[in-house]
Amino acid sequence: MSAFIRLASTIDGPALAAIYRPAVTDTAISFEIDPPDAAIMASRVEKMLARLPWIVCDSAGGVAGYAYASPYRDRPAYQWSVEVSAYVREGVRRSGVARALYASLFEILALQGFRNALAGITLPNEASEGFHRAVGFTPIGVYRSVGYKLGSWHDVGWMERSLAPRDANPQPPLPLPDVIGTQGFREALSSGASYLRAPVA
Repeated sequence: MSAFIRLASTIDGPALAAIYRPAVTDTAISFEIDPPDAAIMASRVEKMLARLPWIVCDSAGGVAGYAYASPYRDRPAYQWSVEVSAYVREGVRRSGVARALYASLFEILALQGFRNALAGITLPNEASEGFHRAVGFTPIGVYRSVGYKLGSWHDVGWMERSLAPRDANPQPPLPLPDVIGTQGFREALSSGASYLRAPVA
């Protein structure tokens, strides 16, 4: 079966938890300390989909990776900006999964009316920085020693990417349920497929 990109659902909780766990337990990539279990990940998906996309790359081997957007900050003037993240299962990295997920995610966010995507990266992480540059992000600054984990203080570099023109008088972004089922949404969801390099096990 070919790999494809779809919306996440609560039944993906176990797969999402398994993909995310090493980033929490073994590295400072995530600033969480205790890895969330399947139920917590399912709850996060359910909550996020009320407003923002959470998508997965599905393949014959199960969920190969996921990407999602979360609100950048709560104050109204920030409503056109989101923070984005992507995680890929060990064993299928460098197969185009992350690029495919981000391509679809950005198209969905633009369809909703968001203008800016931001990504925070624990430093040093040359692979992640290089990947984000390759998909259109530009470095904008570093928070020095902002997090303490695994016995060390860690910097976080921030990068930004435009999703759509920053026009005057923008309309508020649409909630995700308002665009699901539209032709534009279907096209956005499938837009990343060309980056998937078969096979994705």
